[in-house]
Amino acid sequence: MLDKKVAELLNDQINKELYSAYLYLDFSLYYEEEGLDGFANWYKIQAQEERDHAMLILQYLQNNGEKVTLTAIAKPDKELKDKLQVLELGLDHEQYVTRLIHAIYDVAYSARDFRTMQFLDWFVKEQGEEEKNAEDMIKKMKLFGSDAKGLYMLNSEMAARTYSAPSLTL
Repeated sequence: MLDKKVAELLNDQINKELYSAYLYLDFSLYYEEEGLDGFANWYKIQAQEERDHAMLILQYLQNNGEKVTLTAIAKPDKELKDKLQVLELGLDHEQYVTRLIHAIYDVAYSARDFRTMQFLDWFVKEQGEEEKNAEDMIKKMKLFGSDAKGLYMLNSEMAARTYSAPSLTL
């Protein structure tokens, strides 16, 4: 049995991860409307990753005999104004998710729930990668995004991203 508070936070995190998928799908739609199919592709894949994160947490709870309770997923409420702002919103959101993961880890640590801490280690590492990717995209957009050829190259780079499922074993 997992600590009650840890299980509750993990269950809530499923909803947060699914919201992240919705948010990134919204970002993808924005970029598609702007004619930037590469950026749209990047965020479609990001949405898939967030869905996978939710499923990993769901499976972890089930594997530990916990009941999973799904709740409504909020509609993304950010007004998407320009190419750079969307990327900045992405970084802000990743930093928020990192804080959520750290909070769960802190409660697991206090409860001496070593199994959950080990499970969350992958998410901690993943969040570091997510924040770095978001920061890099912002830097590149600031450097090259105002130039049509530079934006074309960035868009092509984003179009090359392919999906790969997480390699976390439960």
